[in-house]
Amino acid sequence: MAEKKKHDVKRIVIRVLAVILLIVGLALVFNKQIRNVMVSQNQTRAMTSLTRSKIEQNEKKKGMFDFKKVKEVDLSQVAKTRTQNGAHVIGAIAIPDVNMHLPICLGMSDAAMTTGGGTMRADQKMGQGNYPLAGHYMTAKGILFSPLEDTKKGQKIYLTDLKKVYVYKIYMKKVVSPYAVYLVNNTKKKIVTLITCADGGVNRWAVRGSLVKTEKATNKNTKVFDFK
Repeated sequence: MAEKKKHDVKRIVIRVLAVILLIVGLALVFNKQIRNVMVSQNQTRAMTSLTRSKIEQNEKKKGMFDFKKVKEVDLSQVAKTRTQNGAHVIGAIAIPDVNMHLPICLGMSDAAMTTGGGTMRADQKMGQGNYPLAGHYMTAKGILFSPLEDTKKGQKIYLTDLKKVYVYKIYMKKVVSPYAVYLVNNTKKKIVTLITCADGGVNRWAVRGSLVKTEKATNKNTKVFDFK
């Protein structure tokens, strides 16, 4: 009897280990797919729950602006940020021509960069001077800043803090060195600067637009952000 119980326990342990190994194996095989789905869910959740009161609360928080601490997106990083929910969303960005609709987050923390575009200076203000945003380039089209690759001069970029909607027109798109930090500096001209990886991370895409219109945010003109 005791021998049979011992055999049954051994069989259960083997089965449990087999299931664990199967799950780990599937996670390794579908790592990128799972990561992309989770990042896409982060984007959607942040956009659908965005309110003016949340923006006001998040604007008072402290962001991370150390470029050297920005890491490549991996599954463990995304899973961690989902549980901690530390992406401080302060607005939204849309480029309808390339189907880009994302939250804007304060700073470049892991949570911010796995949710949307992150602000690159502590003192930047929407609609004033240079408003730079950084975002990860993902191989899956439509996630984070990957649509920037398909943008063209003349297309519109929309930003909102749910008080106003700022409309910019793209006048520059080029590949630059990762050391082109001048793109982050403030300017007298009212522009938006969008930066993401290019050439497999060796270089950067830089897209700039000049402010052409500022409007009070309404139910009508915020439809462009696809808040759902």
